[in-house]
Amino acid sequence: MHQKTTEFPEGFLWGASSSAFQIEGGWNLGGKGMTVADFNSFKRSHIQADTKVASDFYHHWKEDIDYMAELGLKMYRFSIAWARIIPDGDGAVHEEGIKFYDRIIDCLLSRGIQPFVTLYHFDLPYALAEKYNGWESRRCVLAFERYARICFRAFGDRVKYWQVHNEQNLMVRVDERMNIDAADKWEADRLRAQMDYHMFLAHALAVKACHELVSGGKIGPAVSSCCTYPETPCPEDVWAAANNDWFKAEYCLDMHQYGRYPGYYRRYLKERNIMPSAEDGDEEILKWGASDYIAVNYYRTLCVRYLPADEIHPVGERCFPGNEVDFDQYGYFSHVKNPHLVSTEYGAQIDPMGLRIVLNRYYQKYRLPLLITENGLGAADILTENGKVHDSYRIDYLRRHIQACRQALDDGVELMGYSPWSFMDLLSSHEGFRKRYGFLYVDRNEHETGSLKRIKKDSFHWYRRVIETNGATI
Repeated sequence: MHQKTTEFPEGFLWGASSSAFQIEGGWNLGGKGMTVADFNSFKRSHIQADTKVASDFYHHWKEDIDYMAELGLKMYRFSIAWARIIPDGDGAVHEEGIKFYDRIIDCLLSRGIQPFVTLYHFDLPYALAEKYNGWESRRCVLAFERYARICFRAFGDRVKYWQVHNEQNLMVRVDERMNIDAADKWEADRLRAQMDYHMFLAHALAVKACHELVSGGKIGPAVSSCCTYPETPCPEDVWAAANNDWFKAEYCLDMHQYGRYPGYYRRYLKERNIMPSAEDGDEEILKWGASDYIAVNYYRTLCVRYLPADEIHPVGERCFPGNEVDFDQYGYFSHVKNPHLVSTEYGAQIDPMGLRIVLNRYYQKYRLPLLITENGLGAADILTENGKVHDSYRIDYLRRHIQACRQALDDGVELMGYSPWSFMDLLSSHEGFRKRYGFLYVDRNEHETGSLKRIKKDSFHWYRRVIETNGATI
């Protein structure tokens, strides 16, 4: 007998997402300071668009919010640029930056759209990298706590949903985002572990501050989720898949929720001799980090085989040097392509079932409400001669993942909302405007600004209908 599918609950938060450095532009306007994202983008600006203009939301925000209202968004998840509020990261507050976000928040609310704010999305003020090497120093932790408190006081009367860090668990694995340039791999990983630990402290302090300063405020992390399949039923491969999920995502969620590293991760840090330094009182601080919900960013699943610690070529190279998907870890796992899945043109393997698995796993383990804040298909969209973008492939991708959300609701998962990446085309971290995710096409290419005209894709009209019917017409 066919089981009736659960409907999306009343008040389900249908949304869309973006981040400051990828959408705003105006990188040095209104007193904003340079960020690590600006610095790294400028270094490769000869081959791709950069953050100076991005999608120019800085000048188009009223028009863009009109499009959000036309789309029917119930929620808009965006980030605040730390360096727009405090240009050097820990100095004077710039009131013009406060006013910029005041206007955006007020406009969103006037159009019936709930603002959902991320405090830190890959864009550390570059001055903190120069002064302290960023998150290597506890001074960066204190600077972030101060910045968070400033935001809660300025916007907390209207913003009730907050995220601390976007994808800390992914961010720490990307050297340029963390300002790690050590040639020695052990030293790079030692820095990585220390920076990661300091970000956990910052997360906990921000959670505590939100609960103190924002009446009715809810706060949590946005994690880059991970679902890994073993290449074979071999027990070692099954163990490798479990470890990959733990090392990529769940160690981070455990630290946020319980204030301590899980045993397997402590063992790893000790084996590598990279256990971060801590101070008296840190254990108590970390306990403050227990979140109100978990935000899930989901794009793909992974597949691994076991990689023995001593398995190397005679010349000292890795046994599996073709690391196309993610990093390998000796003694734990090596990544391989899953032959049962189709890949996007940029390599991510499309797997809606993996989203259902992730939602169930996280809910069963942490028993917290879940919210999807990123899920989408990056593609080289084509603007036709008559000014249309026919992105049926994106509609199919989103439809299948929304169906997975409905199945997770059937499974008993408490799912608050779905906010795909991204509302409009924006600056992809490594592919610029060659890789597009948005419901709105932005007329910009890699080497010249273009008109910056916004054009509704086919997916815009489809998603509007999904929202209108509360998911009944997916």
